[in-house]
Amino acid sequence: MQDKRPGISPLFLSQFEVDEAVPFQRHLNRLEVEIGQEDYSQLKRVELLDEVPDDETFAAMVEITERLLKSTQNNYNRELLKRLQTRIYLDPVHYSIYYRLPDRCLRFVATWRQAVLQRFFAGVPIEDSGWQPCGQALPEFEGRFLPDTAGGALLLRHQQGDIRQQQPLITASHGPYDPHTLEVTLYFLRTGKGGSAIINLGFAGREPLTDENMAQMEAWGVPLNPSNIDVIYPYVNEHGHPYCYKLEEGLPDYIAALELPLPDLVVDIHGCVGTFSDDRRVVVGLGGLPPFREPEQIGTFRKQEGVLYLQPGEAMRHGLAMVRELSDEMYVQFCAGAHQCYNFALLGGTQLLGFQVDPRTDVDSLLAGEERAFLPKEDLRWLPGAGANALQRIAAHKLNPHTQCLHVEIPTAVRRKMVLKLRSLEIESSLYASGL
Repeated sequence: MQDKRPGISPLFLSQFEVDEAVPFQRHLNRLEVEIGQEDYSQLKRVELLDEVPDDETFAAMVEITERLLKSTQNNYNRELLKRLQTRIYLDPVHYSIYYRLPDRCLRFVATWRQAVLQRFFAGVPIEDSGWQPCGQALPEFEGRFLPDTAGGALLLRHQQGDIRQQQPLITASHGPYDPHTLEVTLYFLRTGKGGSAIINLGFAGREPLTDENMAQMEAWGVPLNPSNIDVIYPYVNEHGHPYCYKLEEGLPDYIAALELPLPDLVVDIHGCVGTFSDDRRVVVGLGGLPPFREPEQIGTFRKQEGVLYLQPGEAMRHGLAMVRELSDEMYVQFCAGAHQCYNFALLGGTQLLGFQVDPRTDVDSLLAGEERAFLPKEDLRWLPGAGANALQRIAAHKLNPHTQCLHVEIPTAVRRKMVLKLRSLEIESSLYASGL
């Protein structure tokens, strides 16, 4: 009997067929790469090794060939790798991927991950680092590298226990896949808006290959198609479970590692591409999948002359005020049922004004063939369909029934702006430390 293929979330299922006459045409990630022009250049580096490692070296790794061929949605890549007789190995200690061909060997290096770890530690730790002061990388904080089979995670917490318990927890759940969410997280921590953070350092198996990567691989005889590039770093673990929700599902373990009770507010940072190139509207999701949320669970709710008004509770107001620094235009979206959802605009204070949304009739996709939802009438991204918030809320509720989880989608232009603001803070801190 054949093994069942791993269960992939409908959000990440796509139907496409690669034309071998144009093998480098993108069928997925077009919004991020071609329209949003997200910067993925620092994610990974591909190398052609001078010598093929020996059998003993590969025996110490984890072969993931069958796992990748079984889970990939890209038939072109599957058949290409089979035709080239490629065996694929994961070095879990250094988080590198090896393509072992009969006459050569390619290695993928997670360069973004290396750079982040070197920023906070003396080198690139390969085991639990324990708590170490962050120094100038993040004054008044300490960091800890927590390894796993999927790249590990970086934990940050304020050195003063009362601050890290009272201030929100910030999570950057998709790390490499959402460029500059690390910098947004560090900005919030530096400016006293967060007491602790968890940053995913691993890939979820869907990170795009850059044009430079593709050209290099073609020159070395492995012309991969960049659509849904899930044949390098694996999308699923050895049990067929997706890595993309690692932080949300593992929240209890990360909180235990942080050695603090779960705060009343969790701000989950994500990156998105807006509906136009300079879109700066930030969308905050409060849940679109079970367990659903009624407006009355969020705050004081009333309807007047067809307009919906919502005054959030204390923890929610704190979170929205914190996120507001990102943009003057903010929206809050959530669902009370599969077909009963809401879109609210955040007004001058923290009052929300909005309307009801039926995803069956009011929501469409920005791109045919890709799950990139938006509200056509408002020309605004729509995010409650994401499962991450639901999983995080379920895990958080078991630790602290009062915790509010904000799923914050930040457009490309805003994240780039926050990189500059963080660098300004770092320069100012460096000058102050040097006595200039």
